[in-house]
Amino acid sequence: MYDSRGARSAARAGALGAALLLAGCSSGGGGAGDKPAASPQAAITQQPKEADPFWVNPDSNAARQVKAYAKAGKDSDAEQIRKIAAQPTGEWIGPENPEQEARGFTEAAQKSDRTALLVLYDIPHRDCGQYSQGGAADGDAYRAWIDGVARGIQDRPATVILEPDAVLHMVDGCTQSQFQEERYSLLNYAVGKLKSLKSTKVYLDAGNAGWGHPDQIYRPLQQAGIAQADGFAVNVSNFYSTQDSITYGKQLSAKVGSKHFVIDTSRNGNGPYAGGDPEERWCNPPGRSLGETPTTKTADPSVDAYLWVKRPGESDGTCKGGPQAGNWWPTYALKLAQGSTP
Repeated sequence: MYDSRGARSAARAGALGAALLLAGCSSGGGGAGDKPAASPQAAITQQPKEADPFWVNPDSNAARQVKAYAKAGKDSDAEQIRKIAAQPTGEWIGPENPEQEARGFTEAAQKSDRTALLVLYDIPHRDCGQYSQGGAADGDAYRAWIDGVARGIQDRPATVILEPDAVLHMVDGCTQSQFQEERYSLLNYAVGKLKSLKSTKVYLDAGNAGWGHPDQIYRPLQQAGIAQADGFAVNVSNFYSTQDSITYGKQLSAKVGSKHFVIDTSRNGNGPYAGGDPEERWCNPPGRSLGETPTTKTADPSVDAYLWVKRPGESDGTCKGGPQAGNWWPTYALKLAQGSTP
């Protein structure tokens, strides 16, 4: 049974305001050689572009937490959370203002000479009524939402992770059969619309190394429009090791025209959790750590990038004492950071 259902930041409080604010800020310097300073009070800056071309949001939840800890004199905690704040993470576009948010994030990224990493997660009947249930009301609403995202991006550089779980939930039976034909149509529409943009790359979500076998998903990926996309994404919001993810991705790539893929390494430093209820091992598991930092310099030519698609420190759902899915959880963020190597 697919076990990566939660962890979707569908609607973020203040996302529109933050996007519009960021569109006008310099994000603390964008030179190719910029590196985060060690001081707890230091501004969040961009990573070196040659290895990590993705935009670091200087006003993320993690960045705000660094400031809060520093102000409170908790310099050690601030230093730990900086491990998260200093890295580019996915910006999950909310349902209400897709054009404004996409414009804000991509304008801020372009101003820093970087690429925005966007996650689109609004497919109808999303998450099958679980922690991150919701999504667009119907197909027309979803197409209008995608159109809004596209208008917001325009010709600015963006890398899009498209609809976590959407294909997998059709394979595992979570999404009811009467919704599947429309979902394939909507995914094809989204891929085509986004790929019509000048500088946008699109990666369809394709599960993780612990979900099942590539034989189970390659045909659904083809139906969803993988041929038009730049590739697929694996391990989104999950914890499987980078090496296991590469193995899974390469097996799947061989079945879908040698498409390249990206890996979510945000929280996979200690691999998957093996305790507790098997049905919820994916949800806020204890003892996890940050994984490889985002980069386009990967261990395999088939892997376009290691990305932090899931934003470390945001809850997977109301399990194990966590807040609602997508909400910032400083206690969990601190444990992730403390469990990782410097």
